[in-house]
Amino acid sequence: MIDGEGYRSNVGIIILNPGNTKVLWARRIRQRAWQFPQGGLNLGDTALSAMYRELYEEVGLRPQDVEVLAATKGWFKYRLPTTMLRSKDSSYIGQKQKWFLLRLKCAENKIDFNRTNSPEFDAWNWVEYWYPLTQIIAFKRHVYRKALEMLFPAVMRERQHKKSLTFRNKKAKIAGLVKK
Repeated sequence: MIDGEGYRSNVGIIILNPGNTKVLWARRIRQRAWQFPQGGLNLGDTALSAMYRELYEEVGLRPQDVEVLAATKGWFKYRLPTTMLRSKDSSYIGQKQKWFLLRLKCAENKIDFNRTNSPEFDAWNWVEYWYPLTQIIAFKRHVYRKALEMLFPAVMRERQHKKSLTFRNKKAKIAGLVKK
């Protein structure tokens, strides 16, 4: 789905580990390039339905394996370098992306890049939240920065929530010992 300006609608997926401290960083198959999972919208897709489809096709995860924590409000655009354009006759010039922040709820061994006949990734790693900004190809960097910045408050809320639960649980155990 290419809009009137020449941008293909696309979703980007940032997956937090269960501890809310690292993000999934995937290596493009047979390349040295790493990126977040992403994929295009098909006719009739919403951004959310495309995200779930791409999540399964690229990472092997189902909706029950993740929790959606946040999404960007708008679409972020990047232009492809002219050397990467498919055809000089095409109206396609780049992508516009809506980004989703997810938290992994299942075991890591459910991550599987071989759900389709043409996998896009062959390796993954948990990395620090801001690390992708230092590694992503230059023409995508501004979009990654916008997405990470916009989604960061949700990450911080999740980290605070986890700390709060941990503190409450410890306090409850101590209080329970004192009452006996």
